[in-house]
Amino acid sequence: MSDSQSGAAIEALGGETRTFPPPADFQAQALVSDRSLYEEADADREAFWARQARELLTWRTDFDTVLEWELPHAKWFVGGSLNVSENCLDRHVQAGNGDKVAYHWEGEPGDTRTFTYAELLDEVSRFANVLKDLGVAKGDRVCLYMPMIPELPIAMLACARIGAPHSVVFGGFSSNALADRINDAEAKVLITADAGYRRGEPSTLKPAADVALADTSSIEHVVVVDRCGTDPEMTEGRDHWWHDLMADASTDCPAEAMDSEDLLYLLYTSGTTGMPKGIMHTTGGYLTQVAFTHKYVFDIHPDTDVYWCAADIGWVTGHSYIVYGPLTNGVTSVMYEGVPNHPGNDRLWDMVERYGVTKFYTAPTAIRTFMKWGRQEVDRHDLSSLRVLGTVGEPINPEAWIWYHEVIGAERCPIVDTWWQTETGGMMIAPLPGVTTTRPGTATHALPGISAELVDDEGNPVAEGGGYLTITEPWPSMLRGIWGDEQRYVDTYWSRFEGRYFAGDGAKIDPDGYLWVLGRVDDVMNVSGHRLSTTEIESALVSHPSVAEAAVVGATDPTTGQIPIAYVIVRGDVEVTDDLGEVLRQHVAQEIGPIAKPRTVVLVPELPKTRSGKIMRRLLRDVAEGRDLGDTTTLADAGVVDEIKTRAQGGGDE
Repeated sequence: MSDSQSGAAIEALGGETRTFPPPADFQAQALVSDRSLYEEADADREAFWARQARELLTWRTDFDTVLEWELPHAKWFVGGSLNVSENCLDRHVQAGNGDKVAYHWEGEPGDTRTFTYAELLDEVSRFANVLKDLGVAKGDRVCLYMPMIPELPIAMLACARIGAPHSVVFGGFSSNALADRINDAEAKVLITADAGYRRGEPSTLKPAADVALADTSSIEHVVVVDRCGTDPEMTEGRDHWWHDLMADASTDCPAEAMDSEDLLYLLYTSGTTGMPKGIMHTTGGYLTQVAFTHKYVFDIHPDTDVYWCAADIGWVTGHSYIVYGPLTNGVTSVMYEGVPNHPGNDRLWDMVERYGVTKFYTAPTAIRTFMKWGRQEVDRHDLSSLRVLGTVGEPINPEAWIWYHEVIGAERCPIVDTWWQTETGGMMIAPLPGVTTTRPGTATHALPGISAELVDDEGNPVAEGGGYLTITEPWPSMLRGIWGDEQRYVDTYWSRFEGRYFAGDGAKIDPDGYLWVLGRVDDVMNVSGHRLSTTEIESALVSHPSVAEAAVVGATDPTTGQIPIAYVIVRGDVEVTDDLGEVLRQHVAQEIGPIAKPRTVVLVPELPKTRSGKIMRRLLRDVAEGRDLGDTTTLADAGVVDEIKTRAQGGGDE
């Protein structure tokens, strides 16, 4: 444990010294096994990104200016034109790779569909013509509210083909959330489905869409995929079945030439004011960075790799690393509709084995769930095809990292822990698996061409210890603003530290220069004047052999300002004793220090999570503070919170 330093922006308390260099056999075949990319980017960052743009993408018109930067506004590859759909599909078919599988799709009930690049191009072209027939023109916004079915990426690529920015709304969101996003974007067409399968049953979408549409005025047409046969109500003249519209649609749809800075999509992310922010991502810069990071962080070999990002396309991870990055790089991907434990807890490992997955990308929350289910679920399957494992969405605690390394990767697969955000568009901090010596729990270093720096409260650079994670130079896939709210863009991302992008994450830098992301600053507590990361306390709890998963929040305390409250799931084979809570409190004190010791440890059967697996710490804070609960509509299981409230009011285990 390192000593905390008084006055530090964020205390750097934990310590992790285990190192994992790239395996020799992996390094021998890796796309890059030295620091040449870093050196090239350090020598001339703009020239580095220009080379990536020209080598990874096909341009209709070459760009004449790499970057125009007037803080906080960037334009990348100015003067260039291209089409995203063409880069994802047409060029692979024209190169003779039309028979290559683009997606192995599997539905939760076990039904499967396979799309080659040529078949996907035909479907995308058909649906692009459908959209045009519905009156969608270049610049019109199209909203997508869909399950994880092939029609979702088909619709996204069709929008990109004709220059209509899409706004994908996660299928787990409520009708109110959908209405807010439709209204803000003034979307012209909504694409949805009757339902999608979830835990063995149809989870309806069309009824929620109908409720949302009662509060919107811009939608002229609704296209509905018949996924589950639930026979939803259809409004004459407005609602159309996908299969009816596609039946006679032509496969001939030339792609629109788009300016590099034309809007590709909007993606809404949470805002502190309650109104979601419409993050704007454009064409050339975005596609360059997602193609580059996908290729090199996962060490993609298109001829042999089968890649699986087990996220939902409703989030930015799915946009960048299920759709646009993998298809641009011409790789074969796996896409799955449902939950990881239907019909059994080994569903994902069964799929890895059957499809021969080589590169696997998932969230730490999922990994901790797999830990809770036990390695026996993994050991039933042959996972020898795996070559690289990735994590995304939140910092990964060292205990989960080691389990992932040992149990899933059999100690032979490099782990790429990636830090990035909806706003950054693509990965920013991550290892290169053939180059970087990794450490459990750290995303390691900024990628080539990315400039990250920690600062203290006054904006001074932090060479070692805790601080605020900022980006000092523009990057190609950066957000271009917040839709319809220029001032909010400036205030949210560029006002805290002059000349720096800051979106709210804290981090620490160790003596060797490794960056350890600590999570949102609003997940940082101020305890007796010390700023403590909830992530490090969670990692300490999960390092105890009794704990499967933990979530920590800060509750108001009249003495210390805030104090940690821990919610803990114990492992299935652990006998719960009366003193377990106190044992865990002392364990945190030993691992980090007495100041980090939770006031209360509440033992719970489950944590409140969204359907994408993200822990809703806001609800846990409400419970800790005794407040009425906020919006619970995105929870996978709303009943979990009632159980937690009951246990918390009973005092938990102190």
